[in-house]
Amino acid sequence: MTDDPLTGEQALARVFCLDDLLPDAARRWQQVARTVARDVLAPTIEDDFETQRLRAEHIPALGEAGLLGMHLHGYGCAGASAVSYGAACLEVEAVDSGWRTFVSVQGSLAMTAISTFGSDDQKRRWLPEMAAGRAVGCFALTEPAGGSDPAAMTTFARRDGADWLLSGTKRWIGLASIADVAVVWAQTDEGVRGFVVPTDSAGFTARPITGKRAMRTSIQCDIDLDDVRLPDDARLPDARGLRGPFTCLNEARFGIAWGAMGAARTCLEVAVDRARTRHVFGAPIGARQLIQAQLADMLLEYEKGALLALHLGQLRDAGTLTPAQLSVAKLNNVREAIRIAGQARSILAGDGITDEFPVMRHMANLEAVRTYEGTDEIHALILGRELTGSDAFS
Repeated sequence: MTDDPLTGEQALARVFCLDDLLPDAARRWQQVARTVARDVLAPTIEDDFETQRLRAEHIPALGEAGLLGMHLHGYGCAGASAVSYGAACLEVEAVDSGWRTFVSVQGSLAMTAISTFGSDDQKRRWLPEMAAGRAVGCFALTEPAGGSDPAAMTTFARRDGADWLLSGTKRWIGLASIADVAVVWAQTDEGVRGFVVPTDSAGFTARPITGKRAMRTSIQCDIDLDDVRLPDDARLPDARGLRGPFTCLNEARFGIAWGAMGAARTCLEVAVDRARTRHVFGAPIGARQLIQAQLADMLLEYEKGALLALHLGQLRDAGTLTPAQLSVAKLNNVREAIRIAGQARSILAGDGITDEFPVMRHMANLEAVRTYEGTDEIHALILGRELTGSDAFS
């Protein structure tokens, strides 16, 4: 076994290679993302995780590669297919979930909100700068007491003459402390509305959340909004009710379904490498039945999750993807990626908890991914409602 020169990556590709199933354009985008992830992000990722640092100097490389808001059209965005965007998310998260989260917050949340619901002036002002990585956006929906129930938000925007005054508190808002613009969702007398808020506005304060044991290469913040005064043209004119934020969340869930399989692939490749090179009781551990059974199970779940993500992308490109189908993929792929990472940690034994290997970092990050954009329980209830016709949320 050890005379075989194949790496874990090559051995996995010999059994299942997602690359071969991608359309030509998607494969090109995948290679672009893989190059940026491996050449720019990967060299510093362990140090950045240890020091809890988002290395902002990497952001322009993502913009120059066209990866920010790449699924959007016009205003400097690449207009790539859904499959292309998904494949790019997979490659970025194969290095670290924090950086795929950056791509999602910037593109799937903030930029999608402006592109889908914004005015022409808002689009011209922000989208080209955000696509290039010269401006950073955040998406302020979640509140301290209402993560899974956005309808219960207490942030409120009230009319004050021709302006709006925005007050409230948001929590777990990605990138807020480095963002140039925030898309803030608030209750109004007309229902939930979205606002495009420059983060240098008086009364806007973002504080990074400290003490995290996951997503340490990303930034999540508490936001205080203290009578932030906004002109009427700060409103997203086409966003009314919760359809606005839910549309953006669905875009993010799509990227998560792909990205989680990137983390899973890395953990599986590392486990295969270890199984082929570590000797115990006179033979490589990969020659033992228990290890081979574990690797086979990991491969099955990775392959099924990757094919599910590809199926979602094809549905999205055909315009037939439903929110329930997104829930299937978010629930399954993150859950199985966590299991794959856990099995990889076991195969690596004690060394698996060190930063010599990326597995423990992926395990921690995936627990955070499991929580945001809908917990397992929320997606299970969405699917239960779809299957039974009964709403268990109320």
